[in-house]
Amino acid sequence: MTDNGWEASASAWIAHLDTHGDFGRRYVLDPIMLPRALALKPKTALDVGCGEGRFCRMLARHGIETTGIDPTTALIAHARELHAQGSFIEAPAEKLPFQDASFDLVIAYLALIDIPDYRTAIAEMARVLKPGGALLIANLNGFNTAGAESGWIRNAFGQIQHYPVDHYLDERGFWTEWRGIRIVNHHRPLQAYMQALIGEGLQLTHFEEPAPIAGAPEPKAERYRRAPWFLVMEWKKPG
Repeated sequence: MTDNGWEASASAWIAHLDTHGDFGRRYVLDPIMLPRALALKPKTALDVGCGEGRFCRMLARHGIETTGIDPTTALIAHARELHAQGSFIEAPAEKLPFQDASFDLVIAYLALIDIPDYRTAIAEMARVLKPGGALLIANLNGFNTAGAESGWIRNAFGQIQHYPVDHYLDERGFWTEWRGIRIVNHHRPLQAYMQALIGEGLQLTHFEEPAPIAGAPEPKAERYRRAPWFLVMEWKKPG
C-alpha cells in the first residue's frame, strides 16, 4: 500500500492526541514507557515514528537529548512547532539517516504497526543503537490486530460479547478508521517481531502486556482489561 493515509489524517491525529495523549497512551503505556526509558539513564534517544513529537517532548523535559523521525511531513512540521529546540527529521524507519551506534536508547512507541518493512526497520534500529543500549518498544498486541478488522462483537442490544482473533498467523495490512483518522495498520504475529529482533542479536530484558492503571476511566478501562491491547518490550544490544 503506497498511500497509508497518514498525511490526510495528520490534522485529525493531532486533534485526537492533543497534548495529553489518548486513553491507551495516558492510562496504559505512558506509566510504563516513561519510567522504563528514564531508568536506562540515556543521554541520547531516538524516537522512531515520533509523529507529532509528544514522547520526544516528555523525554526532553528530563534532560534527554532526543531526536524524532517520522515519514509524515505534516506531523514533523507540527512537532517542530511545539518543540522548536528539538530535533525532528522527516525520514522512513527503514532508512534511518544516522551513523552506526549513534544513540543510547531507541524507541518505537506504537510505530511498528505503521511500518511496512518492519524487518528492515528493526535492523536499522539495532544498527543505530550503541552497544549496551536499549530498544524500547510499545506495540499493539497481535491478538488485537488479528481482530481489528471486525472489532468487538456485540449482541442485539449493543453489549460487548467478545473480541475475535482470526487469521492470527497471516501478516497483512488493513485500513482502520476512528475520529476522522483513516490509516493503514499492519498485523503480524508476535513471533514475526521476536524473530526479527532476535535475528539482530538483541537480548530481551523486559516483556509485559499492561492493563490500565488504577483510576483509569471506566467503562473504557474494562475493555482494555478484557483483551490484551498492548505489549511492551525492552531489548538490549550486547556491549
